[in-house]
This record gives sequence, C-alpha cells and structure tokens, in this order.
Amino acid sequence: MTKLSTAPSLTDDGLLRPKTYERYLSLDVLRGLTIALMIVVNNPGSWGSIYAPFKHAAWHGFTVTDLVFPSFLFVVGNAMSFSMRKFERQPDSVFLRKVFKRTVLIFLIGLFLNLFPFITRTEGVIVMKDFTAVRIMGVLQRIALCYFIASLAVHYLKFKGAAIFSVVVLFGYWAVMYFFGDSADPYSLAGNAARKFDDLIIPETNLYKGFGIPFDPEGLLSTLPATVNVIAGYFAGLFIQKSGNSLNTVFKLMLAGAALVAMALVWDIYFPINKPIWTSSYVLHSVGLSVMLIAGLMLVIEVLGFAKWSYFFEAFGKNPLFIFAFATLVIKLLNFIRIGDMSLQKWLYTKLFLSWTEGETASLLFALAYMLVMWVIGFWMDKKKIYVKV
Repeated sequence: MTKLSTAPSLTDDGLLRPKTYERYLSLDVLRGLTIALMIVVNNPGSWGSIYAPFKHAAWHGFTVTDLVFPSFLFVVGNAMSFSMRKFERQPDSVFLRKVFKRTVLIFLIGLFLNLFPFITRTEGVIVMKDFTAVRIMGVLQRIALCYFIASLAVHYLKFKGAAIFSVVVLFGYWAVMYFFGDSADPYSLAGNAARKFDDLIIPETNLYKGFGIPFDPEGLLSTLPATVNVIAGYFAGLFIQKSGNSLNTVFKLMLAGAALVAMALVWDIYFPINKPIWTSSYVLHSVGLSVMLIAGLMLVIEVLGFAKWSYFFEAFGKNPLFIFAFATLVIKLLNFIRIGDMSLQKWLYTKLFLSWTEGETASLLFALAYMLVMWVIGFWMDKKKIYVKV
C-alpha cells in the first residue's frame, strides 16, 4: 500500500517536469501515532496518578514514553528523505533560505508556547509574565535545531559524510560527557557536562526547573546527539524508497533495528541509556526501536495490506506540528481559567472522570479523551483540506 505523490523536478535541460515517487503510508502513520502518544503522555488528568509505562524513566533507564520524542525526530528525518529531493539541483541559496526560515519559525513557535498565555496569577492577582525569565529551550526548539543541523549534514556531506558525522557525534558526545563531567559520577543530574555547558550559555532563569535544579532536558549540548535521530530517520526513509515495500525490506529493517538495540544495551554498561541528557546509547536504543516500529507498520500496512485502521493516525499526521502546538495551547488555557478554587482542567477531570473512576485509570482516560478531541480537530482539518505547513 503506497501513495503516489508528484513534485516538480529540474531535469537536465533545466526545465521543471513532474516527478513521480512513492510515499509510504506507514511513514505517515508513524508520524500520526507519535503525535497521538505525545498528546497522551503530556496531558494526564493528574501528574500524581500515571501508569508506569506513561512515565519517563526517573534518570537512567527507558520506558515506552521515552520512545515518543525520539520517534518524532526520526519521522522528521523520514519526511526529509522526500523533501530534500527538490534541493538537489537548486542553488544553495534556495536550500539555505528554506531551512533557515523553517528552523526560525519552529523555534519561535516553541518560545511562544513557553510564554503562553503571557499572564499568570500571583497571590490571586493576574499579572504579566516576566518575559526575561521564559524557558528558552523546549520540544519544538529541539526539533528546530535538530532539523537544521541534520539538513546541513545530509545536504552538504551526502550519505557517507552524514553517516561519519553521526558516528563522530555519538562518540564525541560520550567523550565530552565523560571527561568534562564530575569525576565521581559524570552522568549524574548535578554533575553532567550537558548541564555545565548550558549553564555557561543560558541564564539560570531561562532553564527548566522540573528536576529540582536548573537543568534543561532539551538543552543545547544534548541537542547534538539528538540530531542523529533525525539523520537515522532520513537514512531509513531513503532505504525504504530504494528497497520497496517488500517482506525483504521489512526483514532487513527488523534486523538493523535489533542490532542497534543490542549495541545500545552493551553501550549502556559504560554510557547509561538516559533521555534527559540524551546519551549516545539512548540514541542507538531509540533509533533501533523506531526502525523496528516502522518495519512492523510496513509489514501490516504495505505488505499484508491491512490499512483501513490507519486513517485514525493519518489524521494526526497530516497536521502534526499544528495539532501538537494547539494541544499545548488548549491545555494551558484549561489550567489558567478558574472555576471557583480550581482550574478548568481540574474541574473537568473531577466532574467527568473522578466522579465514576479513580487513580491512574481516571488520569489515563482524561488523557485519551483529550487526545480524541485533538483527533476530531485533525479529522475536520483533513476533510476541509486545511494543512498548516511551516
């Protein structure tokens, strides 16, 4: 099951002609699945009541939730394996203008989400937020920077050069973390080199505080290994396009994914799998699982032809960044608006879910219901052919 798309392509005579290529439904489904899971894990009814699989690992370790963000970076790379084609015979100025524009826009949207709704409550009084204390980094900011670096790498270094770049980054990051982290424990929360580097560049007031001390899990230094997740997605996309939607392709992807996971588990002994500092072993582990996940989707959708169920996730995948941003804006509004002495989010959670169930179940049902509301919006946008591109 493939979808045919056409895009203008420069031919040898300098004329624009339509070029036909295959667009794999499984890639779109993976993007939509990732967005759906991001909404679920980011919006529980109560942060104090979450089933273990929907929690991030406290520090070292890995849960299903720790696969969501790197999988989105992976699908960003998948999309690049199609979109980068149009730059192959265009001037570098066109390529750079597009990449810079997209990077800046996504980064600024991330900053906007961090600031929204621009006001806060202090002792019951609504006041303007201190814009100088806004968190600079975040999920979209990391996506923007990873996209930027990965685009430059695959465009200028080509396949072999980008592969070498990825290897150097992973081993170089390990060396930096080991030699510049605290000697007692270079991979600890307080003593890791990624935190030290961010402290030098970003003011303390602009760092994430969720770990109890200023430390940003989407910081600058740890963004570099995260770029490899994007490049790996690009490589996977190229391989799928070249090899076709066959059982042999699925088998090779499964084998490659399993090999990466095995290497990650060995590396974990020396450089622990850790999402907050985005260790190199975490990159290999998440890429390996992403590769096996896309292989599984290809088997079901492309090879066996069971595709009817997939539209649910396609609706998310048609407007991924918009739906993610919109979901963030709405939940922030629900938490700001008050009904009596509680937020509207808590009021809805209490009245609609805690009134008939409790604990982790109620919290998960709220998250699923919120995700379904976002799906309805995505479905409506798709039916109206509204696609927000950045």
